[in-house]
This record gives sequence, structure tokens and C-alpha cells, in this order.
Amino acid sequence: MNKNSKNNELRGIYDNVMLPNYSPANFIPKEAKGSRIWDLDNKEYIDFGGGIAVNSLGHSHPSLIKALSDQSQKFWHLSNYLSNEPAINLAKQITDSTFAENVFLSNSGTEANEAAIKIARKYHSSKGDQRSELVSFKNSFHGRSLLNISLGSSEMHRNGFEPLMPGIKHGEFNNESDLEKLISNNTAAVIVEPVQGEAGVFKASNEFIKRLREECSKKGTLLIIDEVQSGVGRMGTLYGYMQYDIEPDIVTSAKGLGGGIPIGATLTTQSIGECMQPGTHGSTFGGNPMACAVANEVLNIVNNKDFLNDVLEKEKLFLSFLAEFQTKGVFSEIRSSGLWIGCDLIDKTSNEVLEQAYDAGLIMVSAGSNCLRLAPALNITNEEIEQGIDLLKEVLL
Repeated sequence: MNKNSKNNELRGIYDNVMLPNYSPANFIPKEAKGSRIWDLDNKEYIDFGGGIAVNSLGHSHPSLIKALSDQSQKFWHLSNYLSNEPAINLAKQITDSTFAENVFLSNSGTEANEAAIKIARKYHSSKGDQRSELVSFKNSFHGRSLLNISLGSSEMHRNGFEPLMPGIKHGEFNNESDLEKLISNNTAAVIVEPVQGEAGVFKASNEFIKRLREECSKKGTLLIIDEVQSGVGRMGTLYGYMQYDIEPDIVTSAKGLGGGIPIGATLTTQSIGECMQPGTHGSTFGGNPMACAVANEVLNIVNNKDFLNDVLEKEKLFLSFLAEFQTKGVFSEIRSSGLWIGCDLIDKTSNEVLEQAYDAGLIMVSAGSNCLRLAPALNITNEEIEQGIDLLKEVLL
């Protein structure tokens, strides 16, 4: 970077005052609109990362700004001793559009998954069935709390944080033949992602999810679908579970639900949710009226057949452009599910490519050491897609 860059001083302060658990880019964003970001030097970037699948409608979407502004002039926070209209409207919109009948609102995907596990165990306990065992899958990612790194299997995420939570078994993702032995009569819940995003965008097969539902039903085990990253249009349907011929017991949602405002939601049925009586769980900021007002508007826009069909059309456009990189020996494999794309690099590391892409004016994210992950805004324009691909060509071709 230019030694006279305006980014340098602020980035230097970052290194002094922030915990060193991140390794961010060497520029500081100043402004963003749609799928474009400008740094302190006014350099423009095309955003293919989408805040890691969070900015579902891009940056500074006018309808979301209006929803946030309107609610901010009424009240910001009340606590759960009182309810609020945006939270009620959001829960109603979610239940009207999904399998769910009850919703618990929180602040993040980690919290949504924590609530899901607590609900599952409480449900069995309320029926006099003291089940404690949990089943997850290798290479999964469910969050960064101690429970969620225990559900995941990444050594990097786990190392140094032991002892981890006991009573968790890890099966092989997409291996339906092991499920009968993996799930027992002591299994309280199975948690699975329809697409393993952090592993590199690997989608669950229809056979795997169908068999998983069958085994859970047979053993009286609750099936939790972790849709923190896959939900709210990312896969081209409102939720990913809708692409499989099954009904889950619990679904977790976050990331794209708030379009950039922190929010989490745990969805379930009334027969399961009724075990969570007053005092059993809570969240100080859960159901925050400003977050809920924005999430309502996100769903108003995304939960539309034409919008979701357009997501799938944009996926096709991305894949048509990315095919050239595979033909020319840059990517060994390309996987996608809606606007969620994993590209396996052959000769370069993902961190190396990300740094070169920043210099060119392109923002992406990674999944492991050799996979580039694209999770752009669902409303990214075709022009922005083509412009971003041209920048990627400058880096890789």
C-alpha cells in the first residue's frame, strides 16, 4: 500500500488496540453502497464477500435505512419485560412463511444455535426423558461459543479452549449409511447445515437429509437445521430446508436475516416450544425493535418468488464466468448453492489471493487455506458481477 495512504494511521491504531484474533485487510472502508465499497483513499472495491453472507441486500439499501431510521425515532430498546411491534411482526412473518409456529429472537447465529440445543434438551426433559447426547458432523461450523466449537470439529477453533462440552458425537457429512448407528435412543438432537459453508460450500444430498429425518423420527430425536448462513434466500429459496422433502423440528437463522444488523432467530413448532416457560431462557437484546424492523423489511424484499428466481439466475451467471478459471487450470473445482460459491485453488493459497484481490479492488472471503468463497449481496447487479470477475481475472489469469 502507498505509504501516504490515509488508511495507514487508522490501521496502525487497530493493531495497537484490538485483540489480535483477526487479520483484516490493510485498508479501512469509509463508505459503501450496493455491492461497492470505498476506502479512506476513495479507492473503489467490488464486494463479493457480502460481510460473509450477511449483507443480503448489499450496503446502505434505502428500504433498510428507512426501516431503521423510522424505528430509531420511536424507541431503541425496551427489554423483554415488554414486547414490541417489530418483534411481533417479524415472528409472525417468519411463522407465516416457514414450518415454524414459535420463534425465539436473539442477536447472532451462535446464540440461535445455543437456544436450539437448550430447547431440544429441555423438550426431552419436560417429557421425563433425560436425553443429553448431541450429534453433529465433521467439518461443520455452528459458531464460536464453547458449545458451538464443541459441535464443530475444527482443531484450530478448539485448540486451547478445552475442556470442551461432553456428550457430542461427530458423523461423516453426506454419509447416510452411518446414521442408524450414529443416532441412538439417548440422542437429544442432531444439528446439520444444508450447506457446509466454512468447509468450502458442500451441499447436503437429498438422500442424506431424507435419511437423517427418518432416523431422527424413528429415535424420537429432534432435527435441527442450522440455517445461519444458508437462510434468507442465500440458496435461492427462503430457507435451504425447503429444497428437501422434509420438515425440521428446529431451524436457526441469523446473518442475512438482518441485512447487516445483528439478529438471530430460533424457529420451532408449538409442541416443542411450549417447554420453554418463563425463566427458562432469555436474551437482553433479543427482539431489539430496530433489528426486528430491519429484518422485517429484509424478508419483505427477499421472500418473493421473482427475487429468489433472480438469485438462481445470478448463480448461473457467476458459474458461466468462473468456468474459464477452471478451464485454464486456476480452480480444480467449483461448487455452488445459490449465491454461495466455493472455488478450490490449485497453485495459490486463499490468503495470498485475497491480498492480491484487495490490491486490484475486489473483496472476497475464504474457506480454509485453498478455497475462495463468494457470498455476495443477493441483489448484486449483473454489471457488478462482470466487473468483479474482470478484477479476479487480473489477479488469477
